[in-house]
This record gives sequence, structure tokens and C-alpha cells, in this order.
Amino acid sequence: MKERVLVVGAGLAGTEAAMAIARMGVPVLLLEMRPEKMTPAHRSGKAAELVCSNSLGGTAETNAKALLQAEMREVSSLILRAADKAAVAAGGALAVDRELFSELVEEALDAEPMIERRIQECEELPEEGPLVLATGPLTSEALAEQIQDHLGEAFLAFYDAAAPVVLGESLNHDLVFAQGRYDQDPDYLNCPLNESEYRRLIEAMALARKHVPHDWEKLEFFEGCMPIEEIARRGYLTPAHGPMKPKGLVNPRTGESPFAVVQLRREDREGRMWSLVGFQTGLKWPDQKEIIALIPGLEKAEIVRYGVMHRNTFLNAPALLAPNLEARKRAGLFVAGVLCGVEGYLESAATGWLAGTNAARRVFGLDSFLPPKESMLGGLARYLASANPENFQPMNANWGLLPDVRIRGPKRVRRQKKFERGIQAFRSAILQEGL
Repeated sequence: MKERVLVVGAGLAGTEAAMAIARMGVPVLLLEMRPEKMTPAHRSGKAAELVCSNSLGGTAETNAKALLQAEMREVSSLILRAADKAAVAAGGALAVDRELFSELVEEALDAEPMIERRIQECEELPEEGPLVLATGPLTSEALAEQIQDHLGEAFLAFYDAAAPVVLGESLNHDLVFAQGRYDQDPDYLNCPLNESEYRRLIEAMALARKHVPHDWEKLEFFEGCMPIEEIARRGYLTPAHGPMKPKGLVNPRTGESPFAVVQLRREDREGRMWSLVGFQTGLKWPDQKEIIALIPGLEKAEIVRYGVMHRNTFLNAPALLAPNLEARKRAGLFVAGVLCGVEGYLESAATGWLAGTNAARRVFGLDSFLPPKESMLGGLARYLASANPENFQPMNANWGLLPDVRIRGPKRVRRQKKFERGIQAFRSAILQEGL
């Protein structure tokens, strides 16, 4: 019997880590405190519950997340396999039916004999032995104290937000139209606004009441999940040039491009529920309802899930972690997911795979695996270990993490070349290591 690896947290990072360890023939004990103890953001005790968006990023090979998706498919990622099976139409994005997605992850975990799952809060960490911490942005206070004792540094934090979800049958289809930007697949619904409707919406946001955390005055947002009301505070037209931009869309009823648009992305395969794209919010629920009713096509929309805002906790990775995601001060302790300083579902799963793989390799007495610097996972892992610890903030997949390519041409050509180089380097590295 091989030494058992403890994995704490059954989110995307923890489940991916557990499966990676089990596939290498090492027993796993996977602990999750939900549903016995819930968090402000979760709604269930299901593994890999998606609490914000239901998208794992764009799929075009000029998109940085697409390279990370491709790398994870090369290692038969649990999360990517579930995402592909639970995919819903979303144009150029990998979006999923979140309920089906979690069910598929749980089925895979339950079918793996090397994984033992327990509903149990981890309040004390072992002093030695292999361990993967993947407790996410809402780590319990008791465990946070334990982690700080082991690693010797305080946590960092920022605020994250989720968008509301509305019932499909409650939409006004006389106003809402299906269309993708630049005539792409019409997987999105669009609510067009003229300038007066847009002005009324922005003015209402400015007057709306916010759900104010106790430490609001110290608030820091992650740019990728900025609440719509905070975007509007940056300038009257900022939303119209951001999540509400009408670029590439033409209203078929008028033949013209709207002044602004609110896009809806399906939450499930049947299109019974739709989320407001880019409309993460921390507004009080009655105010959310009033503001959503100001959007053309959503006047009588039934909200099935309101937007929420919650605190995300993470470690100062450059000060605490090596590129293999192992704690510098505690051999055998690996950290993955938002806790290690990444942002995004896909990034969380990828660091879970890397942390789990290296925890299992430690059991076998093997050196850690570090993906090549040309790969997205390799670039991300190296960034976490080498960024400036004085002002560290979470990072998601982006082309800036990779070395430049020495070719001339437009941006899309250079990114395509980075994609091809990255997946080739990653594929060669895992073949060499037998992964």
C-alpha cells in the first residue's frame, strides 16, 4: 500500500489533484467540509461546484485559455472531460451546464477505487507527509490559521463577484435577439439598448445600494470579475466599451448596431436559464431586480439566482511557493487553485493537476514535474514563484506568461504560433515523463 496523500478541498483544483494522484496508483483521502459547513458563495455540497460564471474560457487557438485547455486534455484532465461532456452552446467559449458538470465530476470520483471521499472540515494539518491544499478562496478560519502556522505568512485577499441568472421563459423575445459577434454562431441572446435606455440603466446603478462587506474601505477587485457597478463608476461610457459593447452585433429588427447591449449566455443545455454576461454584481437583491427590469427584454425577467460578492483569499505565492507548487518551508505540502494565487476555473484545475502529480511523484521518490516554459501551465507556475511578492495579485492564463515568438506578423498569427509551440512542448514533456 502506497503512502496516502491527503487532499483538502473538493473544488475544481482538489478534485483534479485527487484524480491525478489516484491515476498514478497512490491512495487519496479527499476532504470537503460542504455541505456540513457551507461558505457564503456555495449553494450545495457537490464536488467542483461552479459558483461564478459557467465558462472555462474561449476555445479559439488565439485565446490563451485555449492553450491551457489543450494542455489539460493531453493529460486526460478530469475537469476538461467533464466540461466537454457537459458543454452548452456558447459561441467561441467552453461553457457548461453546471449541474451536469458537477454530477459528472462526482461520478468519476466515486468510480475511482483509489479515492476515499469524506465530508469533514480539516482543522489541523499533518506536520509531515504529502498533502495538497486546494481549499479555495473561502478557506475556513480554523484551517487558515493552520496554514499560516505552517507557512509563516499572512493571507492576501481581493473581492470577487458573480452575475445574476434569469429564467429563459420569462424573457421578452420580441426585443431579445440571438446573434454572435460578427455573424458567429448565434449562441448568445442580446438585449439591445439605445442611448436613453443605457443612460437610465447607468444612472440607476449609481443610486443602487451595495452589499457592503465589513472591510469595504480596503476593497480590491480582481479585474476579470469586476462588478458592473464598479465598472460604471469608472466612467459613463466604460460599460459600453467593456461588457456592454455592441461591437460586431446588428439588431435584426432595426438593421443597426445598438448603442449598448447586455448579452445572455445559457446556463444549461436546454436554455431554460441564462446568465447576464459581464454583469457580476454586489448590489442588494431588491436593487438588482429593479436594475435588471430596466434592460430591454428583461422587463419581466424572473431571477433564479442573484449576483453575489464574496471575499477571495489567497497566498503570497512568490514568497511561499516553488514553481512545482510546493511550499518552500514545508516539504511535501503542495498548494493549488485560487489559494495558490491563480484566478479562473481552468487555472484552478490545471494547478490542481500539477500539485497532485507532484505530490504523487514525491511518494515514489521522483523529482517534481515542471511543465516547459513555452506551455501555459509552465508559464503560470513560473509566474507564481517569481512575481513581485510586494504587490502580488492573482493571475489567469494570458499570452504574457510565455516567451515571445520570433516571427513577424499580426497579433493573431503570433498567438497561433505560441499555441502551436506551447502544445508541442507540453506534449513532449509529458511523454518524456510518462505522464
